[in-house]
Amino acid sequence: MNEPVHTINEQAASRAFSKQALLFDALYAGDTIIQYKRKRVRDHVLKWLKPCSTILELNAGTGEDAVFFAQQGHTVHATDISDAMQTMLKEKVKLHGLQMNISNEICTYTELENLSDRGPYDYIFSNFAGLNCTNDLSKVLRSFDTLLKPGGLVTLVILPRFCLWEFLLLFRGKFKTAFRRFPGKKGSKAHIEGQFFRCWYYNPSFVKRNLEDSFDLVSIEGLCTLVPPSYIEKFAEKHPHTFELLKKKEEKLKGKWPWKCIGDYYIITMKKKD
Repeated sequence: MNEPVHTINEQAASRAFSKQALLFDALYAGDTIIQYKRKRVRDHVLKWLKPCSTILELNAGTGEDAVFFAQQGHTVHATDISDAMQTMLKEKVKLHGLQMNISNEICTYTELENLSDRGPYDYIFSNFAGLNCTNDLSKVLRSFDTLLKPGGLVTLVILPRFCLWEFLLLFRGKFKTAFRRFPGKKGSKAHIEGQFFRCWYYNPSFVKRNLEDSFDLVSIEGLCTLVPPSYIEKFAEKHPHTFELLKKKEEKLKGKWPWKCIGDYYIITMKKKD
């Protein structure tokens, strides 16, 4: 029997991120825009987190966010499909003495029904487009209802189908990048450390439509709408004054139409109905 597309792609993504695990933190630790993105996401989540919440984190990577939220007094069950990422996470948990606050499990988000710890949780969190590595996001979203307590929240950071910055690269002749978010059902090819996998792009309307029966919309924010994507290397370091100006403008416009939907990412938060 042929394996589903999402299973094959998740295995490929797992191999890619496993290859990058040892270098992951070092690659991104000194990048100003990545630190800006991470702070924006964390500030957003902290607005809604109640004290001493239980969090289910999807695609937790090396545990940077899990450690942060655990240090704020929360309890995190950090899941990822990459065994190498999970190894790095466990080392980080031990280093910070957070064994009582962070547990971990190798599990893909399309098989959350197989989680050993099904909660229910106060919060579900997925950062930096991990969910764009599946062509079956609707299945992932449908699984949230049984994993969350009534009134629980979910925050997802996802790549939309249109990014203003990428589209503007059309005028620099970078047609492939400008149109890569319109790949159709087959997805767009991506690669890390020589390992290829595919990405799919989802607008906020897709998330809302798949959750609307059990969830209410709380917030949508654009992320890197005016601030450039982090792959435009060293922009913040080369143009510090422009970077600060764009940050301030984005802060004012992040929740307004159309800016909340045309960034490199959007941050969407929804609340489970009581």
